[in-house]
Amino acid sequence: MLILAFRRLISMALIMAVVSFTLFSIFETDKLAVAGKVLGPYSNTEQREVWLDKNGYNEPFVERYFTWVGNAMVGDFGESIQFKVPVSEILWPRLANTGILAGLYMLVMIPLSLTLGVIAGMKEGSIQDRVVSVGSILTTSVPEFASATLFTAVFVFSLGWLPGTSAMTNGFSWAEIFLPVLVLVMYGFGYTARMTRASMAEVMTSHYIRTAVLKGIPYRRVILRHALRNALIAPFTVIILQLNWLLSGVIVVEVFFAYKGFGKLLLDGALFGDIYVIEACTLVAVFVAVFSQFISDIGYTLLNPRIRFT
Repeated sequence: MLILAFRRLISMALIMAVVSFTLFSIFETDKLAVAGKVLGPYSNTEQREVWLDKNGYNEPFVERYFTWVGNAMVGDFGESIQFKVPVSEILWPRLANTGILAGLYMLVMIPLSLTLGVIAGMKEGSIQDRVVSVGSILTTSVPEFASATLFTAVFVFSLGWLPGTSAMTNGFSWAEIFLPVLVLVMYGFGYTARMTRASMAEVMTSHYIRTAVLKGIPYRRVILRHALRNALIAPFTVIILQLNWLLSGVIVVEVFFAYKGFGKLLLDGALFGDIYVIEACTLVAVFVAVFSQFISDIGYTLLNPRIRFT
């Protein structure tokens, strides 16, 4: 286990090094372009040269890269061109907002999808299996913007039960967070449920399950102690890898409901050309992606010690 964890940490470090160098090369090789973004399109060459010298851009490329990496590791990503404040002052609150959204989504999605998937997989081909399978396919087939529009039309305009935006201007509100979570759950739970169903159905046809049933072991005990653990390996990976999607893939939901999260910050930075925000968001998103893979690999080993990675 320790060797596996060490190897995965080394892989994470290498991936982050490659991504950071590529990112720095793309955005900061053209120094005059960077100065032009910061000072504005009406600044002249002389003003840009002064700014470059003042901010250390005339140092060698490699030295600037390592300085940039060192600053990023302590949370210093520079000053936002759009918001005129340090990137960290807006990045961490936005990241926390998306964390709240993701946490509520996981809190609802995980038990719902696993329960339905296990129920469907226990009796492959039954009515309950067909109902869960069809429902999962239907919900997964509807994109977030379509379900967001539908739920807004029903709960906001027709019934008037919920607000149409989730800006949280007066602090956290359950009424404002309900629709974004609902949209995410409707889109995300189906895939996990189908994966759980397929995994559970495969486990139920295995020889050791049949042997346990023939030995007279209570069916409930067979499911909970023998089938469930092996059936959860594949869904566990899907759930963990959804962390990366939740971090940067919920842009549609956050923009639709005006929710001030990480995805909306990334979109705003891209539209405005705020290179420091883009760099910070990209580094965070890649870190979450590689770290979720690390957690997935470790979880594989814990769920099934016979699995080993080299």
